[in-house]
Amino acid sequence: MNRSETQYRCLVLDHDDTAVNSTATVHYPCFVEYMEAFHPEVRMTLEEYFLYNFDPGVIPMFTDICGLSLEELKKEEAYWKEYTKHHVPKAYQGIRELLEEHRARGGVITVVSHSYSENILRDYRENGLPLPDQVFGWEYPGEQRKPNPWPLYRIMETWNLKPEEMLVVDDLKPGYDMARAAGVAFAGAGWAHNIERIETFMRKNCQVYFRTVAELAEFLRRSPGAEG
Repeated sequence: MNRSETQYRCLVLDHDDTAVNSTATVHYPCFVEYMEAFHPEVRMTLEEYFLYNFDPGVIPMFTDICGLSLEELKKEEAYWKEYTKHHVPKAYQGIRELLEEHRARGGVITVVSHSYSENILRDYRENGLPLPDQVFGWEYPGEQRKPNPWPLYRIMETWNLKPEEMLVVDDLKPGYDMARAAGVAFAGAGWAHNIERIETFMRKNCQVYFRTVAELAEFLRRSPGAEG
C-alpha cells in the first residue's frame, strides 16, 4: 500500500464499546440471561460487569469472580455465541466517518477483539463501516488473544509496520496491556461509559484519552502528516 499521510499508518481498534455499543445492549443482557438460568446466585450490575471486564478481564471474571468451572465456561461461551448471532449492536456516531478518513489517507484498519471475527465483520457490514483489513477475534487460541501482544506483532509483520506507526484504540485494560507490551501507542476510548475508576486509570496511563469519537477523529487529523 502507499505510505499513509498520517503518523499512525495503522489503527488497531477494539470492537466492543470502541466501535460498537455492545456491552450495554448485547453482552451484559446475555450475561444476565445466562446467569439467571444457570447460576442465579451470581448477581452483577452493568457497572460491575464493565469493571470486571476492565480488570482482571473476561476469563478471570467468569472463573474467579462468578465461580464457573472450565467446563461451565465452555457452555457459557456457546450460549453467548448463539445469542450474539441474533443481536447486532449499533456503531457509535462518528466511527464510520473516522474510518473513512483514515482509509482515505492511506491508512490500515485492523481489529483486535474478544468478540468472534464473524460477528465483528457482520457488525461492520450492518453498520455500513469500511471493512477492516485484518481481524483478530476470540476464535484465536488464548495465548494469541489480547492482552498478549501476538496480534500486534502479526499486524506489524503483515503490513511492514514499526510500533510507532500504530495506534491501539481500546476502552479496557487488556488492550492497554497489549499495546504496552509491544511498545505501541495507546488511546483510551471513553465513550461507552462514565465509570470513574476506569477513566482515572486510563488518564493516568494512556498516551491520550478521549471522551468522544469526535475527539479521537480530531486527534488523528492533527497527527503529523495528516494535513497533507
